[in-house]
Amino acid sequence: MNITVNGKPRDIERSASGEMDLPALLHAFDVNPRLVAVAINGEVVPKDRYESTRVRDGDTIEIVRMVGGGAL
Repeated sequence: MNITVNGKPRDIERSASGEMDLPALLHAFDVNPRLVAVAINGEVVPKDRYESTRVRDGDTIEIVRMVGGGAL
């Protein structure tokens, strides 16, 4: 399956259905789903919908990691 992740083309293995669920994709990239925000094709995916969200061939995924810090 060919997708774009954070602007880079990626070829990843998919299931027999030709799709992959979002948690499996995040796991494949060693990403903790609790620490990121994800958008697929420009639409932000609410965390409570990660389990039911499918990634398909040609999708564009943006994964943004949460970063703490800053000045007071």
